[in-house]
Formats: sequence, C-alpha cells, structure tokens
Amino acid sequence: MDTIIHKAESRGKADHGWLNSRHTFSFAEYYDPSRIHFGVLRVLNDDTVAEGRGFGMHPHNNMEIISIPLEGDLEHRDSMGNKKVICEGEIQVMSAGTGVMHSEYNRNMDRPVKFLQIWLFPNQKNVEPRYDQQSINFLKKKNAFYQILSPNPTEQGVWIHQDAWFSMGDFEQGVEVIYPIHKKGNGIYLFVIEGSCEVAGVLLDRRDGFGAWNTESIPFKATGSCRVLLMEVPMAQQQ
Repeated sequence: MDTIIHKAESRGKADHGWLNSRHTFSFAEYYDPSRIHFGVLRVLNDDTVAEGRGFGMHPHNNMEIISIPLEGDLEHRDSMGNKKVICEGEIQVMSAGTGVMHSEYNRNMDRPVKFLQIWLFPNQKNVEPRYDQQSINFLKKKNAFYQILSPNPTEQGVWIHQDAWFSMGDFEQGVEVIYPIHKKGNGIYLFVIEGSCEVAGVLLDRRDGFGAWNTESIPFKATGSCRVLLMEVPMAQQQ
C-alpha cells in the first residue's frame, strides 16, 4: 500500500473577504507541484461563503463537479435553466461536459454557508451537460460507510461520468471497519470533516486528508466521534 498525508494546516489558503477557502490541491493562486491532484481527484476545496455572497456566473467544461453543503443553504443557477437550493444533508453534481455556465450563492443573509467543492476528471469528454441533487439524509447509517455517489445511475446516491464511489461515515469512538475497493486500480482519499480517526495506522484529525492506493481494502478506526468523506477514484486519468 502506498499512502500520502495532507494535514489540515498544510492546505493552501485564500481569503477574499466574502470567501474563505482552503485548498487540498493546487487551485487558482495556490500552486504546489507536489499537490496537483490525487488520481482523477483534481479539486478538494473547503469553502466558507459570507452572508448573501457567492460565485458569479462562470464557465466549466469536461469536469465532474460535486458540492456537499456542511452548513447553510447554497443557491445554484446554470445555463441549463436550473435554479435550485442545496442544503446541509444534500449532495449536488454537475457534469460540465461540452460546457456550462453556473453560479453558486449563499442564500442566507444571517449566516455563512460552508461546503466542500470537489472536481473530478471525467472518463468521457464532451458529454451533454447535466445537473442533479439528492438528499443523503435518508441514506445515513450509524457506524458504517454509506454510499452517496457512484458511476451507475441505478445505484444509491448521485452518479457521475467516472469509475468513482463516494461514501460518508458517521462513527462513534472505537468503531472499526474495513472499506473494500470497488475497482482494481482505484485508490481512496479520505477527508476528515469532524473529529478524529485512524486510517491504515495513521492518526488523522479534523480537516486532515489521507490517500492510499495499491491496495484492495482500507482499515478504518474512529479514535473519537467523527464524520468523514471517503472518495474512491481511479489513479490513472483516461485520455
């Protein structure tokens, strides 16, 4: 098994007043040649957006974009005609494909919105743009990983154009589980949203990231109450 650790304090920083963002991988003005991506996982931003502020209309293409609100409500608009609000307990996915314009704003005027912004390279280029969002609250399982994203429209959670599986986990202290890799050649990147845990013998705290590959499974232990996001992704990008 090969591994990599990204401690929370080692992430890139961006403070624009209305936006405070921490970048696990190189993004915008933050550049670290050793942290461009993890397999097809290109962006993992931990964003806090001020009351009533947000990202104006801007373009994307050939990228799978996932947003997971952690606190507050995020208003989405796009060139496909969608006008939606995503809240804590939901997941949003957008396949940019041949090209799409979108905006994301904090719908709340009395509190910031916090969300994870995640980009993956797709396994198909120039697909028709698409949008979806779903509640993940009803999928929750205590002390187990529960799937929120996959490559298959018939599976649990949202789907994307990539052989990737995302799972959330809410664990009590002392719980131990094994996560099996779905597809040979995939690796996992685990992000600690809250609390502390141990992954493959490595101790992790709030907002730490841990990647592992060349393995068929990952041992996980909650060293305290914790909430984590586990992203299984191909390590090789298709051309």
